[in-house]
Amino acid sequence: MQTGGAESKLAPTPTDDALPRRFADFPTLGDALDYAARGVRGLNFHDPRGTLVRAYPFSELRKDALAVAYRLIARGVRPGDRIALLAETSADFAAAFFGTVYAGAWPVPLPLPTSFGGKEAYIDQLMVQIGSSDPSLLLYPEELSAMAQAAAEARVVPAISYEAFAQAPAPVATLPAAAPDDIAYLQYSSGSTRFPHGVVITHKALLSNLAAHAIGMHMQDGDRGISWLPMYHDMGLVGCLLSMVANQLSTDYLKTEDFARRPLAWLDLISRNPGTTLSYSPTFGYDICARRMSSQTKASDRFDLSRWRVAGNGADMIRPDVMQSFVDAFAEAGFKASAFLPSYGLAEATLAVTIMPPGEGIVVELVEETELSGGTRGAVGRPQRYRAVVNCGRAAKDMELAIRDEDGNALPERAIGKVWCSGPSVMTGYFRDTESTEACLVDGWLDTGDMGYLSGGYLYIVGRAKDMIIINGKNHWPQDIEWAVEQLPGFKAGDIAAFAITTPGGEETPAVLVQCRTSDPRERSRLRDEIRERVRAITGMNCVVELVPPRTLPRTSSGKLSRSKARNLYLSGEIELYDLAA
Repeated sequence: MQTGGAESKLAPTPTDDALPRRFADFPTLGDALDYAARGVRGLNFHDPRGTLVRAYPFSELRKDALAVAYRLIARGVRPGDRIALLAETSADFAAAFFGTVYAGAWPVPLPLPTSFGGKEAYIDQLMVQIGSSDPSLLLYPEELSAMAQAAAEARVVPAISYEAFAQAPAPVATLPAAAPDDIAYLQYSSGSTRFPHGVVITHKALLSNLAAHAIGMHMQDGDRGISWLPMYHDMGLVGCLLSMVANQLSTDYLKTEDFARRPLAWLDLISRNPGTTLSYSPTFGYDICARRMSSQTKASDRFDLSRWRVAGNGADMIRPDVMQSFVDAFAEAGFKASAFLPSYGLAEATLAVTIMPPGEGIVVELVEETELSGGTRGAVGRPQRYRAVVNCGRAAKDMELAIRDEDGNALPERAIGKVWCSGPSVMTGYFRDTESTEACLVDGWLDTGDMGYLSGGYLYIVGRAKDMIIINGKNHWPQDIEWAVEQLPGFKAGDIAAFAITTPGGEETPAVLVQCRTSDPRERSRLRDEIRERVRAITGMNCVVELVPPRTLPRTSSGKLSRSKARNLYLSGEIELYDLAA
């Protein structure tokens, strides 16, 4: 069997360890690293071809993190200060994150540039999140110096590269004593550039969720993690970094951009894994890999996926057709469909809310499409369309679930409504945003904003969180899309509604309904093309653009745009669309 990637002379951290495993039963994240550092496991960073370039035992991570903490304290950083960190997949970021925690400050992971939008768009995004989190310092990788410095200077925040910071003196200092109810970090969504929400997570909430994560996956000796997920997303940060430390699991990493260029390097890494594999991906990651397999190449000639025990699915809507395509492509390489482990979570609950019991695989039910957001069936005479909805598992340890209607009343089993959850890993709130916090936290229960239903104790998710549009694992706030279109001449606030739909080909895409005041068919066609290009420029995605008559988009009782109602009317054919061919 060929595995791809050159053999490294470095030795990875061991899969097994004599240190007894503890499932995140620690008072604080710092205590978790202190314990993990007593063993031999650790983090392993690989180059684009999957060659090991840095083995990073937890003991070394702890040593470096303490040095970071001492440097921060020497700079005058105090408990409760925020330290913004550009979250590259590296030992530098891991040490900076844990060092900030040791110093009693709050790490704030921020995104890396994407392949679309350009330099200025990325700087704007950093400026907004830096402005929201109000950090004392920004740390960044040297190669992003120009953009990081530009954003920091605009917000009058000191900034220094990880490399330069590591050269600063680190005089030993007394570390502040952390308590379980202290804040551990802030988690921002990468999807919004204008409406950021910093999720506040305590040590107690984090460790509770990390324990539930490990227990839900039946983590055991012989397991080893593999990840390419970005560390500024909750699944990459919490599920694939912090969980690995708190549950003492050796893990191998590819950078996200390296996976994007060579996705099959992920499977190469799994094939070389000396243990059984735990690895998560959004649906699009499995899709890319299945598409990259040539019909002329036998998967078994290159890969051995027989030890892949948990193939987690999360971060976007799970598509059963894609999962089946992956099975079809890689079954001969030993991949088992039962390895799929769907889950559901969100940053506001730290990460995991539900987890499918290992071995049960993908389970689906068919739901009529216009009911997916709690609407009614399609108009009389229109063909009904059904979507396969994936079972996302049972409530994680110590988590409670409820399905409620718009008034907060509990709904019976199999009735579609809003998903609420309660448990020790629910956030304390949004950073410096009391209004948004009070809108979703009620008596210890979190209104996730997602639509779903319960069946036999299992959760089925059918709608989108808080109107968020998630495509290929990336979050896009509809307000950002609507605002971008509003900047075009002739449009104003309230003229545009953006939401996600599923195309006839099964792909998820944004749909944008725009109230149009011109009657000229050629001008309408030009406007549609201009709108499509504007949305593509800010999201990197093609979208469906529909022009509708003025005063068509539905409003709430308070006069606000109702995206969910607009989506229901659009899907059911009850909203008038201009025919651009006329």
